[in-house]
Amino acid sequence: MAEAALRTGRCLCGAARFAARPATGEVDVCHCGMCRRWAGGVFMATACEDVALADEAAFGVYRSSEYGERLFCRSCGSSLIWRMQDGSSAHVAVSTFEDPAGFVFAKEIFIDDKPAFYDFANDTRRLTAAEFMAEVEKRQEAGHG
Repeated sequence: MAEAALRTGRCLCGAARFAARPATGEVDVCHCGMCRRWAGGVFMATACEDVALADEAAFGVYRSSEYGERLFCRSCGSSLIWRMQDGSSAHVAVSTFEDPAGFVFAKEIFIDDKPAFYDFANDTRRLTAAEFMAEVEKRQEAGHG
């Protein structure tokens, strides 16, 4: 499998810029209450490696749980990156890439937290909070972050 290309992205105002290498071509959607409040809707992201912030001072960091944190632009407030506090994984908002083409909508997580007023038509893999957390624990035990 060829290594994915490094992609650049930014916030709405352009102050918070980054580069990241998508780990896959898949987009995952999180329906949890924290993501919906943070993103103003679902958080559509892709797992990334080699995430580099152009100017760390442009990014705010909010520790939203005992393990996760959310990065946003200090100037315009754009929701940009969710990552593990230990640095083991990062998920970049797909729409913040300069060129978001080529991704495939693959998975919805925390499907049991999804409000009843919307549904996606795409045929995706859907995981409840418990199923998703069990998958994360299994990856961590296997040493895959």
